[in-house]
Amino acid sequence: MDDLKTRGLVLLGCGKMGSAMLKGWLKGGLPATSVTVLDPHPSDWLKSTGVHLNVDLPASPAIVLLAVKPQMMGDALPSLQALGNSDTVFLSVAAGITIATYEDMLGAKTPIIRAMPNTPAAVGRGITGIVGNAATTAAQVDLADQLLQAVGQVVRLDDEAQIRALTAVSGCGPAYVFHLIEAMAAAGEAAGLPAEMALQLAKATVGGAGALAEDADESPTQLRINVTSPNGVTAEALRVLMNKDDGFPPLLDRAIKAAMKRDEELAG
Repeated sequence: MDDLKTRGLVLLGCGKMGSAMLKGWLKGGLPATSVTVLDPHPSDWLKSTGVHLNVDLPASPAIVLLAVKPQMMGDALPSLQALGNSDTVFLSVAAGITIATYEDMLGAKTPIIRAMPNTPAAVGRGITGIVGNAATTAAQVDLADQLLQAVGQVVRLDDEAQIRALTAVSGCGPAYVFHLIEAMAAAGEAAGLPAEMALQLAKATVGGAGALAEDADESPTQLRINVTSPNGVTAEALRVLMNKDDGFPPLLDRAIKAAMKRDEELAG
């Protein structure tokens, strides 16, 4: 982080994701005076942080984090082109924009790291996949990893092609879990529970089971076995859910493949 403190960090866009990361950095000890934020509609909270807001950029920042919406990138990047083809790292959390696109806009020698976080990053429980281009150094990837840990876990991909599968699993994944909660609550209500109680039970069960799966030393398979008595109630429900023809496994496989296909279509 010493390089950030001396050379500075630029945050382009400070919406939900940008704000979550900035809060994590400041909490982790990064001085507000080391951060320059460019955002056309700054929140009252952002104005109160003490960061440099909508001012001239540092001459040679250590890193520029691109956190604007993908459709806004074409308008936002030209102001940063002067930093391309240098040792300033561009770290993008925008979905769908390839490293090659950034290289075309900023220069082929520009260190570029593409990251795909997910929405639980807003509460510090996200997971982000990262991959750098040929111009990035190991130290620069380490710096990006450290910065993104402010909003959760980080995994490093072997190549950019893996981002499509990661997007379908963890990028889209929170929506799958939210729908599971919806479906559990609806089934509970249909079985005779009050709607509010059914929703409370579903939310707490999914949240608690997720925390247990993440924190336990045992695998999810073993955790499932632990709560499944032979020939019991849970086993009967799992017989339906684990059906190889129409249960969870083939359903999620189709969902992941559909997400990847759509991602490919949107990428052109």
